[in-house]
Amino acid sequence: MPEVLLQRAFEVRGGDFDKAGETSSEIKALLKEVGIDPTLIRRAGVVTFEAEMNVVMYAESATVVFTLSDEDISIEVFDRGPGIADVDLAMQEGYSTATDEMRQMGFGFGMGLPNIKKNSDIFKLESEVGKGTRLYSAIRLDGAS
Repeated sequence: MPEVLLQRAFEVRGGDFDKAGETSSEIKALLKEVGIDPTLIRRAGVVTFEAEMNVVMYAESATVVFTLSDEDISIEVFDRGPGIADVDLAMQEGYSTATDEMRQMGFGFGMGLPNIKKNSDIFKLESEVGKGTRLYSAIRLDGAS
């Protein structure tokens, strides 16, 4: 059983573009403070930022649980939102349900979920329409997938 070294929960509010990215910045700072490899910090930052932006753009709110164990960095996101009707379609690069307004702000190019998966050693996504989405990402500290 992995030993938990650090764990923290963050709340992210949907529609709050002004605070978008704060959670990923805090997680990167925590990882840097404890001396994690910069490559792994970057990957965790990408996972967290993309997940956070999906919450800001589409959900009402979410809890992001960050855990650093002696084996990996894990990020779990439990959002309260509309859910994803077609997860397979949502995982395709370039697929997006972003509004024109979101695109004008520079978001919504359909790379969020694919980028999360690319930067994860373990990736799980479960969604229920009308309830929300649960995302789990783990990045192994030893680099093994």
